[in-house]
Amino acid sequence: MRASFRPGTVIDGFELLEPLGLGGTADLWTVRREGDPTPLVMKIPLLHDSDDPLPIVSFETEQMIMPRLSGPHVSRFIATGNIETQPYIVMEKIPGVSLKARLPDVPLPWQEVVAIGVKVASALHDLHRQRVVHLDVKPSNVMFRETGEAVLIDFGFSRHELLPDLLDEEFREPFGTTPYMAPEQVLQDRCDPRSDLFALGVMLYFFVAGVRPFGTPKGGQIRRRLWRDPVPPRAKNPDCPPWLQEIILRCLEVDPKERYATAAQLALDLEHPDQVQLTERAERLERDSGMKTFRRWLKARNARPLESPNIAGQLSRAPIILAAIDLSPGSEDLGEAQRVLVRRILNIESEARIACVNVLKLSRIAIDILEDENGQSLHVQRLVQLRHWGASLDIPKERMTYSVLEAPDPAAALIDYARHNNVDHIVVGARASSAFRRYLGSVSSRIVAEAPCSVTVVRSLKDRRAAGA
Repeated sequence: MRASFRPGTVIDGFELLEPLGLGGTADLWTVRREGDPTPLVMKIPLLHDSDDPLPIVSFETEQMIMPRLSGPHVSRFIATGNIETQPYIVMEKIPGVSLKARLPDVPLPWQEVVAIGVKVASALHDLHRQRVVHLDVKPSNVMFRETGEAVLIDFGFSRHELLPDLLDEEFREPFGTTPYMAPEQVLQDRCDPRSDLFALGVMLYFFVAGVRPFGTPKGGQIRRRLWRDPVPPRAKNPDCPPWLQEIILRCLEVDPKERYATAAQLALDLEHPDQVQLTERAERLERDSGMKTFRRWLKARNARPLESPNIAGQLSRAPIILAAIDLSPGSEDLGEAQRVLVRRILNIESEARIACVNVLKLSRIAIDILEDENGQSLHVQRLVQLRHWGASLDIPKERMTYSVLEAPDPAAALIDYARHNNVDHIVVGARASSAFRRYLGSVSSRIVAEAPCSVTVVRSLKDRRAAGA
């Protein structure tokens, strides 16, 4: 269900002027604010598509990251709307169109491709210095200021090294645009800035050769990225200089260690071709031999998601506490008892990170209706309730996350979340005992039995008194 907006609508003082397009996860509008001459654009996420939580999570990701970014290579953040009323992000409007507008003209002259590469690499270096990996670099996410600088947009799939990674926490799949995804992204490693250099290499290849180096793979086809190299660009376009092919193929190496170490080094080579150290890549006109490809295939068979030492080191300095919150009617006393216990933990573990989680239980057989009678997403409603629960905890916002999991088995979903996210301690509520619960078993008892970490089971004061009676 897509919310209805029209020109003239005013949201928190911002007047909608003209729609810029309907995306898969958000609507874009030009807006204005009284007394502010700055050209503005409002991004309104589609949070009513309740069969898919991705728009919610990607919006929250961008909402966390954008206020922390600065400089000429990002759109200046202006304001954000509350998810409880009308979520949105307002940012500076970059004049002109994205690089996507150049796609009908490929292949482009190699000199123009180099100029584009220098500007985008410079923008990426600035972004990486701010401890952010974009993870969705593609032509539609690159614009240019009138002064010439490249501007990176759309941070819904991005990763900030010092913020929670909601996409990694809530999903078990790679995210990005498949033609541009780096091999390590296929393995769900979202921590390496060299992934953005791979995507830039795909862009440079596309612009100079006229075709994408890996086509448009779907599903499991993207794993071929782990062992199959592309046809060299000079085989597609002989006008491509050897030194430019050297740079492009280096960006497209499967192993990140064999790519450029930084975007700044890549920009330097693009600007100074006479300094490019040529290898056999420069003269290659065919793909790697079958034996070399076969060795990479053997290695890829057992490839698993990677871990970044930086991110893992950061997480190891503080425990992760999973607060499994029951939001069903009548559970308010139990939620308060959990809040009291979490506060006690925070008094001891001052650097703890709290993951507030609720499970929206799905039917194993029937078709689930995930909207209420007013067409509002139940997922969004649960998310709002979780935020209310955590609002009184005295902890910086960047150390709290809120996740609504959709699963037929709440206990299994919570256990999987704890295992995947290296949770150190689960705080879960338990309702009063009953014959039915004793016969089938409870969520809390399964978590105690199967969780890979410490578990504290909390009862409300009312239930403790009833048990004592």
